[in-house]
Amino acid sequence: MGDRETSNHSDMTDFILVGFRVSPELHILLFLLFLLVYAMILLGNLGMMAIIMTDPRLNTPMYFFLGNLSFIDLFYSSVIAPKAMSNFWTESKSISFAGCVAQIFLFALFIVAEGFLLAAMAYDRFIAICNPLLYSVHMSTRLCTQLVAGSYFCGCISSVLQTSMTFTLSFCASRAIDHFYCDSRPLQRLSCSDIFIHKIVSFSLSGIIILPTITVIIVSYMYIVSTVLKIRSVEGRKKAFSTCSSHLGVVSVLYGAVFFMYLTPDRFPELSKLASLCYSLVTPMLNPLIYSLRNKDVRDALSKLLEKKKCSGSFFPFYK
Repeated sequence: MGDRETSNHSDMTDFILVGFRVSPELHILLFLLFLLVYAMILLGNLGMMAIIMTDPRLNTPMYFFLGNLSFIDLFYSSVIAPKAMSNFWTESKSISFAGCVAQIFLFALFIVAEGFLLAAMAYDRFIAICNPLLYSVHMSTRLCTQLVAGSYFCGCISSVLQTSMTFTLSFCASRAIDHFYCDSRPLQRLSCSDIFIHKIVSFSLSGIIILPTITVIIVSYMYIVSTVLKIRSVEGRKKAFSTCSSHLGVVSVLYGAVFFMYLTPDRFPELSKLASLCYSLVTPMLNPLIYSLRNKDVRDALSKLLEKKKCSGSFFPFYK
């Protein structure tokens, strides 16, 4: 009887993504909302990368990190959004076993890499404000490359561990994942295995990831605030804080959504979906807006790029 009720991960052909439990009439509205958000993610992050790569004035460590942040946001949202949108139009809402493995692996890789990258950006701001004369020495091209490569490496290691742990579980006969993408928590609910050890390992892994990154960010900003408060001029303080406000905004949105999701009990899956929506789609949409609206260098580079396009268009009057 037990053999008929359970199936090993190797026997699973596909899963069903339940998605949002709303009436079918709202599926079109949700599809249009997802489409709008995803279009803004593509436009914002591709635009940010284009601006950083084409403007020589943005060839600094801060914008090197920001370009990688846009790359990460673009890719981990692309792991989720297209499949979620297609499920609004299909009856089966199925995802293959390989597709589910790929979603968990890639999403975990990029979301963990983003956490470490935000810590590296906090360290960059700490050096820029607290040791400005030694900034170019400390934040060398080699160190910046190592920090970014280390972020991706930590994301990859974490992703391999999380994905392998998830798919060593035995799943019950039900294949319906109560989520809009493959995630380890809703998959645990389908498992017939004892997941106590799995939860302990997952919690420990999350702690190993979150605690160092949060510690670096908090300590960096403690030193930054202490240094800024010693600046006598109001204008100087304002300028120093303005270089950090965008980064703080991004950190607050991402970690706020992540903590909300992990603190949401399993008996409230819809709240967990809402939190996941915030950090999987809303955060990648807001990051370029936060950095472009609050960063004078990016605004100036964007204006210069648009002006260049406008001038180049003036050579072809027949297109007007």
